[in-house]
Amino acid sequence: MLSGLALTKVGPPKRSKLRWAGFCTALRLPVYLWRKRAELRWVKAHEEHLQAHAHGQLVVVRRPGRKRLELEIVCRSRSYSSAVLKKFGGHIEALSRNWMQRFARADSKPIKIGKRLIISSVEGIFVCRLSRHKGRSHIGIPASLAFGTGEHATTAMSLRLLEQLTRDWKPDWSLVDLGTGSGILALAAKRFGAGGVTGIDNDPAAISVAKANAQLNKIRGVSFQLGDVHKWKSGQETDVITANLYSDLLIEILPKLGSGAWLILSGILRSQQDELVRALRRKRLDIINMKRRGKWVAILARRSSGRKILRRS
Repeated sequence: MLSGLALTKVGPPKRSKLRWAGFCTALRLPVYLWRKRAELRWVKAHEEHLQAHAHGQLVVVRRPGRKRLELEIVCRSRSYSSAVLKKFGGHIEALSRNWMQRFARADSKPIKIGKRLIISSVEGIFVCRLSRHKGRSHIGIPASLAFGTGEHATTAMSLRLLEQLTRDWKPDWSLVDLGTGSGILALAAKRFGAGGVTGIDNDPAAISVAKANAQLNKIRGVSFQLGDVHKWKSGQETDVITANLYSDLLIEILPKLGSGAWLILSGILRSQQDELVRALRRKRLDIINMKRRGKWVAILARRSSGRKILRRS
Protein backbone atom coordinates (compact mmCIF):
# COMPACT_ATOMS: atom_id res chain seq x y z
CA MET A 1 0.00 0.00 0.00
CA LEU A 2 1.38 3.41 -0.92
CA SER A 3 2.36 5.94 1.69
CA GLY A 4 0.11 8.44 -0.10
CA LEU A 5 1.15 11.78 1.38
CA ALA A 6 -0.38 14.53 -0.73
CA LEU A 7 1.08 18.00 -1.07
CA THR A 8 -1.34 20.82 -0.39
CA LYS A 9 -1.14 24.57 -0.75
CA VAL A 10 -0.91 26.46 2.50
CA GLY A 11 -1.94 29.97 3.40
CA PRO A 12 0.34 32.76 4.63
CA PRO A 13 2.66 31.40 7.34
CA LYS A 14 2.16 32.56 10.90
CA ARG A 15 4.75 34.65 12.68
CA SER A 16 6.51 31.72 14.38
CA LYS A 17 6.88 29.93 11.05
CA LEU A 18 8.15 33.08 9.41
CA ARG A 19 10.88 33.37 12.02
CA TRP A 20 11.96 29.79 11.36
CA ALA A 21 11.85 30.18 7.59
CA GLY A 22 13.96 33.31 7.90
CA PHE A 23 16.49 31.43 10.01
CA CYS A 24 16.80 28.65 7.41
CA THR A 25 17.13 31.22 4.66
CA ALA A 26 20.00 32.77 6.60
CA LEU A 27 21.68 29.36 6.74
CA ARG A 28 21.26 29.09 2.95
CA LEU A 29 20.92 25.33 3.11
CA PRO A 30 21.18 23.72 -0.35
CA VAL A 31 18.14 21.52 -1.00
CA TYR A 32 17.14 19.61 -4.13
CA LEU A 33 13.87 17.93 -5.04
CA TRP A 34 13.85 14.67 -7.00
CA ARG A 35 10.62 14.20 -8.96
CA LYS A 36 9.25 11.54 -11.25
CA ARG A 37 5.87 10.69 -12.78
CA ALA A 38 5.16 6.99 -13.06
CA GLU A 39 2.42 4.42 -13.55
CA LEU A 40 1.10 2.63 -10.48
CA ARG A 41 2.73 -0.63 -11.59
CA TRP A 42 6.19 0.99 -11.71
CA VAL A 43 5.67 2.58 -8.29
CA LYS A 44 4.71 -0.74 -6.69
CA ALA A 45 7.76 -2.41 -8.21
CA HIS A 46 10.22 0.25 -6.99
CA GLU A 47 8.63 1.75 -3.88
CA GLU A 48 10.52 -0.40 -1.39
CA HIS A 49 13.90 0.57 -2.85
CA LEU A 50 12.85 4.21 -3.09
CA GLN A 51 11.74 4.22 0.56
CA ALA A 52 15.06 2.71 1.62
CA HIS A 53 16.96 5.37 -0.38
CA ALA A 54 14.75 8.13 1.05
CA HIS A 55 14.85 6.84 4.66
CA GLY A 56 11.06 6.66 4.62
CA GLN A 57 10.60 10.19 3.24
CA LEU A 58 9.25 9.24 -0.20
CA VAL A 59 6.13 11.26 -1.02
CA VAL A 60 3.54 9.81 -3.41
CA VAL A 61 1.17 12.43 -4.80
CA ARG A 62 -2.14 11.39 -6.38
CA ARG A 63 -3.73 13.97 -8.67
CA PRO A 64 -7.48 13.62 -9.32
CA GLY A 65 -8.19 12.50 -12.86
CA ARG A 66 -4.59 11.51 -13.64
CA LYS A 67 -3.38 7.96 -14.09
CA ARG A 68 0.24 8.66 -13.29
CA LEU A 69 1.48 9.25 -9.76
CA GLU A 70 3.97 11.94 -8.83
CA LEU A 71 6.92 10.86 -6.69
CA GLU A 72 9.08 13.27 -4.71
CA ILE A 73 12.12 12.98 -2.45
CA VAL A 74 13.77 15.97 -0.81
CA CYS A 75 17.56 15.59 -1.15
CA ARG A 76 19.95 17.58 1.01
CA SER A 77 22.95 17.39 -1.29
CA ARG A 78 23.59 17.49 -5.03
CA SER A 79 25.54 14.21 -4.93
CA TYR A 80 22.67 12.40 -3.19
CA SER A 81 20.10 13.78 -5.66
CA SER A 82 22.34 12.70 -8.56
CA ALA A 83 22.55 9.17 -7.15
CA VAL A 84 18.75 8.93 -6.95
CA LEU A 85 18.43 10.34 -10.47
CA LYS A 86 20.92 7.84 -11.87
CA LYS A 87 19.15 4.87 -10.30
CA PHE A 88 15.48 5.78 -10.80
CA GLY A 89 15.38 8.39 -13.58
CA GLY A 90 13.15 11.45 -13.22
CA HIS A 91 14.56 14.95 -12.81
CA ILE A 92 16.04 17.24 -10.15
CA GLU A 93 14.78 20.67 -9.13
CA ALA A 94 16.84 23.05 -7.01
CA LEU A 95 14.42 24.38 -4.40
CA SER A 96 14.01 28.10 -3.87
CA ARG A 97 15.07 29.78 -0.65
CA ASN A 98 11.53 29.63 0.75
CA TRP A 99 11.27 25.83 0.41
CA MET A 100 10.50 25.46 4.14
CA GLN A 101 7.29 27.46 3.66
CA ARG A 102 6.33 25.43 0.61
CA PHE A 103 6.40 22.12 2.46
CA ALA A 104 5.11 23.30 5.84
CA ARG A 105 2.03 21.39 6.92
CA ALA A 106 -0.57 23.54 8.62
CA ASP A 107 -2.73 20.52 9.56
CA SER A 108 -0.05 18.73 11.59
CA LYS A 109 -1.42 17.55 14.94
CA PRO A 110 0.60 17.27 18.15
CA ILE A 111 2.02 13.81 18.84
CA LYS A 112 1.76 12.45 22.38
CA ILE A 113 4.65 10.25 23.50
CA GLY A 114 3.51 8.47 26.65
CA LYS A 115 2.68 10.82 29.48
CA ARG A 116 5.93 12.75 29.30
CA LEU A 117 6.13 14.47 25.94
CA ILE A 118 4.15 16.26 23.24
CA ILE A 119 5.77 17.02 19.89
CA SER A 120 4.23 19.62 17.63
CA SER A 121 5.03 21.62 14.54
CA VAL A 122 6.02 25.25 15.04
CA GLU A 123 2.47 26.47 14.50
CA GLY A 124 1.24 24.24 17.30
CA ILE A 125 3.85 25.08 19.94
CA PHE A 126 1.95 27.85 21.65
CA VAL A 127 -1.31 25.90 21.60
CA CYS A 128 0.43 22.92 23.21
CA ARG A 129 2.00 25.03 25.92
CA LEU A 130 -1.48 26.15 26.91
CA SER A 131 -2.92 22.62 26.76
CA ARG A 132 -4.28 20.78 29.79
CA HIS A 133 -1.85 17.89 29.51
CA LYS A 134 -0.09 18.71 32.77
CA GLY A 135 3.25 17.11 33.43
CA ARG A 136 4.17 16.69 29.78
CA SER A 137 7.17 18.45 28.31
CA HIS A 138 6.98 19.90 24.83
CA ILE A 139 9.20 19.93 21.78
CA GLY A 140 8.41 22.07 18.77
CA ILE A 141 9.88 20.98 15.44
CA PRO A 142 9.35 23.16 12.33
CA ALA A 143 7.44 21.05 9.81
CA SER A 144 9.14 20.09 6.56
CA LEU A 145 9.60 17.05 4.37
CA ALA A 146 13.37 17.17 4.61
CA PHE A 147 13.71 16.70 8.36
CA GLY A 148 11.67 14.53 10.71
CA THR A 149 8.97 16.06 12.91
CA GLY A 150 8.05 12.80 14.62
CA GLU A 151 5.07 12.06 12.40
CA HIS A 152 6.72 9.33 10.36
CA ALA A 153 6.11 5.82 11.72
CA THR A 154 9.80 5.03 12.13
CA THR A 155 10.42 8.11 14.27
CA ALA A 156 7.21 7.79 16.29
CA MET A 157 7.91 4.15 17.16
CA SER A 158 11.49 4.99 18.18
CA LEU A 159 10.27 7.80 20.42
CA ARG A 160 7.72 5.56 22.12
CA LEU A 161 10.27 2.78 22.69
CA LEU A 162 12.66 5.34 24.20
CA GLU A 163 9.97 6.77 26.46
CA GLN A 164 8.89 3.33 27.71
CA LEU A 165 12.45 2.15 28.25
CA THR A 166 13.57 5.14 30.32
CA ARG A 167 10.34 5.80 32.19
CA ASP A 168 11.70 4.73 35.58
CA TRP A 169 15.38 5.47 35.00
CA LYS A 170 17.29 7.86 37.19
CA PRO A 171 18.51 11.04 35.43
CA ASP A 172 21.86 11.39 33.65
CA TRP A 173 21.84 8.26 31.49
CA SER A 174 23.57 8.57 28.11
CA LEU A 175 22.40 8.31 24.50
CA VAL A 176 23.93 8.40 21.02
CA ASP A 177 21.61 9.02 18.06
CA LEU A 178 23.04 7.84 14.72
CA GLY A 179 21.55 9.56 11.68
CA THR A 180 20.04 12.23 13.90
CA GLY A 181 18.29 14.25 11.13
CA SER A 182 16.25 16.95 12.87
CA GLY A 183 17.68 15.83 16.22
CA ILE A 184 14.24 14.88 17.50
CA LEU A 185 15.32 11.66 19.26
CA ALA A 186 18.30 13.37 20.87
CA LEU A 187 16.13 16.28 22.06
CA ALA A 188 13.46 13.90 23.36
CA ALA A 189 16.15 12.04 25.32
CA LYS A 190 17.04 15.27 27.13
CA ARG A 191 13.37 15.78 28.00
CA PHE A 192 13.32 12.22 29.37
CA GLY A 193 16.24 12.93 31.70
CA ALA A 194 19.34 11.98 29.71
CA GLY A 195 22.64 13.56 30.66
CA GLY A 196 25.20 13.09 27.90
CA VAL A 197 23.52 13.06 24.48
CA THR A 198 25.25 12.99 21.09
CA GLY A 199 23.60 13.23 17.68
CA ILE A 200 25.57 12.23 14.59
CA ASP A 201 24.72 12.81 10.92
CA ASN A 202 26.74 12.93 7.69
CA ASP A 203 24.67 15.84 6.37
CA PRO A 204 25.82 19.37 7.33
CA ALA A 205 22.29 20.67 6.71
CA ALA A 206 20.83 18.17 9.18
CA ILE A 207 23.37 19.16 11.85
CA SER A 208 22.56 22.85 11.31
CA VAL A 209 18.83 22.21 11.63
CA ALA A 210 19.26 19.94 14.67
CA LYS A 211 21.23 22.67 16.44
CA ALA A 212 18.57 25.20 15.49
CA ASN A 213 15.86 22.91 16.90
CA ALA A 214 17.78 22.63 20.18
CA GLN A 215 18.05 26.41 20.33
CA LEU A 216 14.37 26.83 19.46
CA ASN A 217 13.37 24.55 22.34
CA LYS A 218 16.00 25.91 24.75
CA ILE A 219 17.52 22.46 25.19
CA ARG A 220 21.19 22.40 26.20
CA GLY A 221 23.70 19.63 26.59
CA VAL A 222 23.29 17.89 23.21
CA SER A 223 26.41 17.55 21.07
CA PHE A 224 25.46 17.43 17.39
CA GLN A 225 28.41 16.23 15.32
CA LEU A 226 29.06 15.86 11.62
CA GLY A 227 30.20 12.31 10.94
CA ASP A 228 29.78 9.12 8.95
CA VAL A 229 28.14 6.26 10.88
CA HIS A 230 30.45 3.85 9.03
CA LYS A 231 33.43 5.53 10.69
CA TRP A 232 31.84 6.28 14.05
CA LYS A 233 33.64 4.88 17.08
CA SER A 234 32.27 5.03 20.58
CA GLY A 235 34.93 5.86 23.12
CA GLN A 236 32.89 4.77 26.11
CA GLU A 237 29.89 2.77 27.30
CA THR A 238 26.53 4.23 26.25
CA ASP A 239 23.22 3.40 27.87
CA VAL A 240 21.16 3.77 24.68
CA ILE A 241 22.06 3.93 21.00
CA THR A 242 19.26 4.91 18.62
CA ALA A 243 19.56 4.45 14.86
CA ASN A 244 16.68 5.31 12.53
CA LEU A 245 18.43 4.31 9.31
CA TYR A 246 17.63 1.43 6.94
CA SER A 247 18.12 -2.32 7.28
CA ASP A 248 21.22 -2.85 5.14
CA LEU A 249 23.07 -0.05 6.89
CA LEU A 250 21.92 -1.20 10.34
CA ILE A 251 23.25 -4.71 9.65
CA GLU A 252 26.50 -3.24 8.35
CA ILE A 253 27.17 -1.14 11.45
CA LEU A 254 25.94 -3.62 14.08
CA PRO A 255 29.52 -4.47 15.14
CA LYS A 256 30.01 -0.78 16.02
CA LEU A 257 26.98 -0.75 18.34
CA GLY A 258 28.49 -3.03 20.96
CA SER A 259 29.10 -0.11 23.31
CA GLY A 260 25.35 0.39 23.73
CA ALA A 261 23.59 -1.45 26.57
CA TRP A 262 20.32 -0.86 24.70
CA LEU A 263 19.62 -0.43 20.99
CA ILE A 264 16.57 1.18 19.40
CA LEU A 265 16.65 0.40 15.68
CA SER A 266 14.16 1.69 13.16
CA GLY A 267 13.75 2.41 9.45
CA ILE A 268 13.20 -1.33 8.91
CA LEU A 269 10.72 -2.51 6.30
CA ARG A 270 8.66 -5.58 7.24
CA SER A 271 10.12 -7.44 4.28
CA GLN A 272 13.59 -6.90 5.81
CA GLN A 273 12.65 -7.73 9.41
CA ASP A 274 13.75 -11.38 9.45
CA GLU A 275 17.20 -10.60 8.05
CA LEU A 276 17.83 -7.96 10.71
CA VAL A 277 16.54 -10.23 13.49
CA ARG A 278 18.99 -12.93 12.40
CA ALA A 279 21.82 -10.40 12.40
CA LEU A 280 20.93 -9.31 15.94
CA ARG A 281 20.90 -12.88 17.17
CA ARG A 282 24.29 -13.55 15.58
CA LYS A 283 25.62 -10.66 17.68
CA ARG A 284 23.96 -12.19 20.76
CA LEU A 285 21.58 -9.29 21.20
CA ASP A 286 18.24 -10.02 22.85
CA ILE A 287 15.12 -8.59 21.23
CA ILE A 288 13.01 -7.15 24.04
CA ASN A 289 10.24 -5.44 22.08
CA MET A 290 9.20 -5.01 18.48
CA LYS A 291 6.71 -2.45 17.19
CA ARG A 292 5.01 -2.55 13.80
CA ARG A 293 3.18 0.24 12.06
CA GLY A 294 2.11 -0.18 8.46
CA LYS A 295 5.09 -1.43 6.48
CA TRP A 296 7.61 -0.32 9.13
CA VAL A 297 9.22 -2.08 12.10
CA ALA A 298 11.15 -0.76 15.11
CA ILE A 299 13.13 -2.99 17.46
CA LEU A 300 14.33 -2.60 21.03
CA ALA A 301 17.29 -4.87 21.74
CA ARG A 302 19.82 -5.20 24.55
CA ARG A 303 23.09 -6.82 25.43
CA SER A 304 22.93 -9.55 28.04
CA SER A 305 24.39 -6.98 30.45
CA GLY A 306 21.64 -4.43 29.68
CA ARG A 307 20.82 -2.45 32.80
CA LYS A 308 17.04 -2.58 32.74
CA ILE A 309 14.24 -4.64 31.16
CA LEU A 310 11.39 -2.85 29.43
CA ARG A 311 8.17 -3.26 31.39
CA ARG A 312 5.53 -4.89 29.23
CA SER A 313 2.10 -3.29 29.19
